[in-house]
Amino acid sequence: MHLPPDPGQPVNRSHWRFTGWLLAAVWLFFLNIPLLTALHQPEVWRRVVGASTLVAFGFCYVWIFQWSRARRLHGGDVPPALAWAALAVLVGLGLAGIPGTDGDWLTTLVFVAAAAVFLLPGKPAFVVVTLAALAPPAAAALVPGWESEGTVVFAVLLASFAMFGVTRLTQRNAELQRAQEEIRRLAVAEERARAARDLHDILGHSLTVVAVKAELAGRLLTLDPARAASEIADLERLARQALADVRGTVGAYRGVSLATELAGARSALAAAGIAAELPETVPSLPTEQDELFGWTVREAVTNVVRHSGARRCEIRVDPSAVEIRDDGRGPVGEPGASGHGLTGLRERARRLDATVTVGRRPDGPGFRLRVALPAGADERPGG
Repeated sequence: MHLPPDPGQPVNRSHWRFTGWLLAAVWLFFLNIPLLTALHQPEVWRRVVGASTLVAFGFCYVWIFQWSRARRLHGGDVPPALAWAALAVLVGLGLAGIPGTDGDWLTTLVFVAAAAVFLLPGKPAFVVVTLAALAPPAAAALVPGWESEGTVVFAVLLASFAMFGVTRLTQRNAELQRAQEEIRRLAVAEERARAARDLHDILGHSLTVVAVKAELAGRLLTLDPARAASEIADLERLARQALADVRGTVGAYRGVSLATELAGARSALAAAGIAAELPETVPSLPTEQDELFGWTVREAVTNVVRHSGARRCEIRVDPSAVEIRDDGRGPVGEPGASGHGLTGLRERARRLDATVTVGRRPDGPGFRLRVALPAGADERPGG
């Protein structure tokens, strides 16, 4: 089956995965101050504790960011319990590094605040950011030797605001990805419906003609063996043509033309013993209009042969309309009622703003199907 072009390219997963790591890692430069403090400690164990806890803190922060971002891109939320556990791990690592980083451990609160923004909903995140911004001046007032770091407070607010933008961008990307997936799903469903409709129309017409010719050949076997052989040969040709049409539909290579369908209508009506009045010539039509008129003739003649009980069928074609009439029993049920074939025909006509009229003949008994384009449509350039 030939699918239509992809209406939108999906989010490039490898690109966004790399971007996620970059968005998280770019903030790690704030750890340079506590890292320098740790590396300049006089005791080795303080240097080891300070540096190792900062490395573990940076790794955990980046991993938590990428993990939560991946969940949001796939349409899921971060469970509150896991979000609070992740924040507790970051705070715990920051506190564990105090022997090596002294008061500079407060810099890790920049990352805790940013993590709270992309892990928690609005109000809890705001509370954590506020506490992280108030912690540096409060710690300086309570712990002797720790200086109040106004830059940490500013960095907490800046990082939180920036991470809010990143979180909104991630949510928009997730929504876009889900919308693209829905568009692709609907496109596949529409293509399947179109293929099913085409197969119904093709096989409905072809098998109807095959059934009529088979019945005729059966009656002629004893009365006129030569003509019966001719009808059987036509059966083989029609079966092969139906197979080719099915293959063409599956491969999206098949086209329907008015001239071809008129020739097929002549053969089908003759086999059914229905007198046919068909146009000798076909006007030059744009490709889409020619195909629509071809489908109209196919559907109408199928119904005439299968249901009408008619003795005569007339097909009229002009540049703006095609009309098929018969003198049979007329439409059964409510006027305009239809099966799958006429439903598919209406869908095709709607694409060209054409009107489909189904009902009794205005001039006598019988059935009429007319498809007409709006005024001026026949002046459009050909395809």
